Order: sequence, then C-alpha cells, then structure tokens
Amino acid sequence: MYYYYAFNIFLLACINMIAVLGVSIFTGFTGLFSLGHAAFVGIGAYAAGALTYHWYVPFPLALLAGMLASGIASLTIGIPTLRAKLRSDYFAIAILGFGEALRVCLENLSITNGARGLSLDELSGPVWVVGVLIVSLVFARSLLKSRFGAMFVAIREDPVAAEMAGINLFRTRLLSLTVSAVMCGASGALLAHRLAFIQPVMFTMTQSTQLLASVIAGGMGSISGPVIVSFIFTALPEMLRKLEMYRLPAYGLMLVVIMIFRPQGLMGYREISDLLRGARDFLPGRRK
Repeated sequence: MYYYYAFNIFLLACINMIAVLGVSIFTGFTGLFSLGHAAFVGIGAYAAGALTYHWYVPFPLALLAGMLASGIASLTIGIPTLRAKLRSDYFAIAILGFGEALRVCLENLSITNGARGLSLDELSGPVWVVGVLIVSLVFARSLLKSRFGAMFVAIREDPVAAEMAGINLFRTRLLSLTVSAVMCGASGALLAHRLAFIQPVMFTMTQSTQLLASVIAGGMGSISGPVIVSFIFTALPEMLRKLEMYRLPAYGLMLVVIMIFRPQGLMGYREISDLLRGARDFLPGRRK
C-alpha cells in the first residue's frame, strides 16, 4: 500500500514537472513573470476532461485537445498584452486577472459541472505521464538550444538591445508564451485523468505561485534546476504529512534557505549535464 502511494506521488511530481518546464521557458528564459499559468493547466484539464466525460473521446485525442485549447487561450491573452509591450510586472497582473476570470467562468458553466467539478476515469497511466515528460524535456532542450532559445535569452537579458539586433519582441514572446501554455495544458490533461477528479479551486493563484517558485528556486537559466525543485516541492509536503501543521512551514523554510544561500537558484544557469561533464574532467586519465 505504501509503495502504491509513493508511486502516485512520483507520478504527480512528474505531471507537475511538465507545467514547470513550460513556466521555465516563459519566465526563466524569456524573462516575463507570470502569476496565471495555472489557468492554462486548468484549461487543459477541463478541455480534456469534458471531452472524455461528455463525449467519450479517446484519451490521446483529449490530451491533444487540451494542449490545443491552452495554446489558443495563450494567444487570446498574449496578443493584446504582449503587443502593448507591457512590462513584466504589468503582464503578471494582466495574466493573473485572466486566470481569476477563467476560474469564475469554470464555476458557472454547466459543461464543467460548476464548482462541484467533474469525476473522470483514471486514464493517464505511468506510461503516458513519463512518456509526455520525456518528450517535453527533449523538446524544451532542443528549443532552447535552437536560435529561438537564443532569442529568448537575448530578450531576457536586454529587450532593447535584442530589438535593436533585429529580434521581433512581440512574436518571440508570443511564441514562448504559447509553447509554455501548451506544456501546461498537457500537464492539466494528465492531472485530470490521474486524479480522476477536477474542480475550479484546483487552478488558482496558489498553484501559479508554486510553479513560479519552482522556476526561481531552481534557477532562471536552467531546465534541470526547476525540474528538480518541482519534484522536491511536490514530494516534501507528502513526506512531512505526519508533522501535520508543521509541514507547510517546512516547505516555506526550504524556499527561504535556497534564496539565502543560492540566490541564483539551485542550478543557476547550469544543467545536470554540465555538472557531469565537469566531474568527468577530474577522473583519472582525463587530465592533461
């Protein structure tokens, strides 16, 4: 029984990692803060959940539909806000408002069953969860190693200089937002069919803050760091469940400690592969 519970926590952590990857691409590499990415997770969850609940659509198609719905939603909020060249803090407030408006809509629509939520079948098994995570990791790494990733980083470091160098700020930021939203949509679809239940209160600013905290604590210029911290943030509260009221303060304390001793984040601008490559240089026979 314990191993089954631990395995479920592991799968939930993997699902959360997919959403954190999306936020990392948008916030960590492009430099725009978001307090509303939980909205894209919720859109993916409800789009996929409604299709399997009301129309018995096969799960693979529902998963793709959830990703597509989140991508379209990102265009809806991204085009007017990014075209207006809102600064990072103003954009964060705008997308926060979008997330809260979406939550109210979900609580009052009949197709979502309102605040009572939807009871679904448990369709996202370990193969789906781990498979989508691996694909997301490979895709994110490939994207950030491409010229688009270089443009993301250039905008993060200095938007004015990036624009003078010929980078279209609006299109590049919109691409980053859309990719991150699609990943969050995949995470939401998997979450809905893993927990077999969803309701609007699951997709609030609290979840958005947790996603953002994972990116900041893991490292704004890293993929590995946010993924590792996301896993810890998901598993730690469950590991400390016996401590009852003290487990959430322990969660916050860990975040404070990371920010004090590693203000650049757990991994900073490095990846696990960089650490492994550095460790190999110290092995016997590798030094000149």
